[in-house]
Amino acid sequence: MDLKSKCPTGPIDTQWSRHIQDLKLVNPANKRKYKVLVVGSGLAGASAAASLAELGYGVECFCYQDSARRAHSIAAQGGINAAKNYQNDGDSVWRLFYDTVKGGDFRARESNVYRLAEVSAEIIDQCVAQGVPFAREYGGTLANRSFGGALVSRTFYARGQTGQQLLLGAYQALSRQIGLGKVKMFPRTEMLELVVVDGQARGIVTRDMVTGKIESHAGDAVLLCTGGYGNVFYLSTNAKGCNATAIWRAYRKGALFANPCYTQIHPTCIPQHGDYQSKLTLMSESLRNDGRIWVPLKKGETRPPGQIPEEERDYYLERKYPSYGNLAPRDISSRAAKQVCDEGRGVGSTGQGVYLDFAESIGRLGEDVIRGRYGNLFEMYERITDENPYQVPMRIYPAVHYTMGGLWVDYNLMSNLPGLHVLGEANFSDHGANRLGASALMQGLADGYFVIPYTIGDWLVNGKPKKLDASHPEFKKAEAEVADRMKKLLSIKGKRTVDSLHKELGKVMWEKCGMGRNEAGLKEALAKIPGIREEFWRNVNVLGGGEELNVSLEKAGRVADFMELAELLCLDALERDESCGGHFREEHQTPEGEAVRNDEKFCHVAAWEWTGEGKKPVRHVEPLEFEFVHLATRSYK
Repeated sequence: MDLKSKCPTGPIDTQWSRHIQDLKLVNPANKRKYKVLVVGSGLAGASAAASLAELGYGVECFCYQDSARRAHSIAAQGGINAAKNYQNDGDSVWRLFYDTVKGGDFRARESNVYRLAEVSAEIIDQCVAQGVPFAREYGGTLANRSFGGALVSRTFYARGQTGQQLLLGAYQALSRQIGLGKVKMFPRTEMLELVVVDGQARGIVTRDMVTGKIESHAGDAVLLCTGGYGNVFYLSTNAKGCNATAIWRAYRKGALFANPCYTQIHPTCIPQHGDYQSKLTLMSESLRNDGRIWVPLKKGETRPPGQIPEEERDYYLERKYPSYGNLAPRDISSRAAKQVCDEGRGVGSTGQGVYLDFAESIGRLGEDVIRGRYGNLFEMYERITDENPYQVPMRIYPAVHYTMGGLWVDYNLMSNLPGLHVLGEANFSDHGANRLGASALMQGLADGYFVIPYTIGDWLVNGKPKKLDASHPEFKKAEAEVADRMKKLLSIKGKRTVDSLHKELGKVMWEKCGMGRNEAGLKEALAKIPGIREEFWRNVNVLGGGEELNVSLEKAGRVADFMELAELLCLDALERDESCGGHFREEHQTPEGEAVRNDEKFCHVAAWEWTGEGKKPVRHVEPLEFEFVHLATRSYK
């Protein structure tokens, strides 16, 4: 399969503007004739739905939450990057582009990343105009702070609630279009199947999560804005409802799944505190601006942190990466934390933790300043741990957070399946093998506000989708498939809960395909996962019925898809015989424990094609070329 990225050529700083001029346009009067289905209402989905409706398209938007406000984008804390150079510290579009390519360990398309950096400044202007309450300096100008992987301050923020405030901005734009009748909203509605007609994505099949009703929706284009698949690991920073069903159903209908092994481990999470925990809590990376990370120098230290003198502490990030210190990128910081804990120097009752200490900053700046910057995060930490971080250091440990893999898309955000566009975290993204902090919100809003409104018209003109409705036989066939899958799940009547099987899968994934991966462990996981999947379909117990509100049934369908995705993730990790970014193969590291890439064999995107039940998927390759940022060993020292 020839993967055509459709990336422009020529000078990189004019590629996007020239590409816009080449795109086909839809007559304003004709836009009303087209219907676009938007699945997901987070930053990517809400911004896309609002923008397309403003242009005149008919839009239907679907979310499984009771309100678009409840999308998981609301959980993002630390900030959003933009190359505004408000701090006059040397930032530029080029530097944001370079930092992002380098941060992704040279495993992203240059054209996509430059476009992301280029429109970043417009995102801030858009959000300020919407009334997003970004933090401001004393004189009224917008404030910035630093994030990992950068030597400049380019992150705009709203205390520790940036995702929430940005989502409310997109939500009000969406609500305006709903009020005008240009967007029809379908809350508490879950997409369970993609409908393909004559090789084009033409609709979806959904289940009303309150009544259980299964119905079809036809459109001229489908936009998947459904987030990532981190919950395949069971324990992650994602909300429990976050799932991969929408993109997995599309994968099974022919959309390629790219780089599934690229999963990000976030270094700043509250450590797991018991066997019955169902999710982990993120503490913003922004805390690393003023918090210093350390562990005791000696193994098995039992004294409280306040009793350990400075000379007996190891500020290991400052020691190993003096240029970036505590703001080293997430993948590097996470592995460094794991390394010191594996040495027996971890803290807390489990030994799986390191200190994030604010004592020096409080002494230098005062408690009021720290409270103004991070007060809500400190409060959240204290509520969960019953420890006051103003008085004792936080305890943190890495956890699964973001997924850089997703459905393959070209420069226009369209998958290899014509008519199917994928935005935000659901696509294989612009982040390569590692996402720098404060870039997820940037990508979601860039895709929704500034990319898809231009590129979707090109598809509608060139693709010429024929008019059809949900009475088409392919919709009825897809509805029958969904109904059969629901009936099958309800009919098993086994002895195990959905959560127990999901937890078993997650344990295998974390231990064999988590922060550290190796050939033996991945092969062991690939041998175990089919057995867990078989146990699921033989012995799961899904309570209740299908024609009612049934959380157990919802979870079962999502976990069934995770059972298949887990295998693809491990297979991709096994085939990618190198270390890069968040994908750390233990066989490929320097004596100091740094990742070693293999550019000769793996400087490419791996895109997997579904070939049928029980058959090995086919691995396709899109070569990556670096014309403007030359391949180099990533160093943050």
